[in-house]
Amino acid sequence: MMISLSKASIINCKELYDLQIKSFADLLEKYQDFDFSPGAEKVKKTKKRLKEINSDYYFICLDGVHIGAIRIVKLDDLCKLKQIYILPEYQNKGYAQQAIAAAEALYPEASRWELDTIKQESKLCYLYEKMGYKRTGQEEDIKDNMTLVFYAK
Repeated sequence: MMISLSKASIINCKELYDLQIKSFADLLEKYQDFDFSPGAEKVKKTKKRLKEINSDYYFICLDGVHIGAIRIVKLDDLCKLKQIYILPEYQNKGYAQQAIAAAEALYPEASRWELDTIKQESKLCYLYEKMGYKRTGQEEDIKDNMTLVFYAK
């Protein structure tokens, strides 16, 4: 099945937030990162991001059902994939790949894409590498067992 993207707005704040909390619950439990994990954020942070002029949220839709979301921050010809999340029951089915490809197609003027993810999460690293992203060499230690690794395309 193919997914589609649907632009979200401030009126979708609570739904985006609820999807985010459910989607990141496993990573929050695993890393106990209550300072930086999207699974520990408050709804006001989602509202703040929705109001940012260079930040776009899209629902990831499967047959009209919102199964996740993706957030893109556009800075001139640079786009940053800041968040992508899919409900656990829809993960590992190729929907993230489709969502990333669809999001990239929405910004043809972007000459560079960037993102970061948890280095210890090999399936996330594999996903981004499969989508053509390369490690930049930059890493940031968050906790003893958690390092962010940065990618660009």
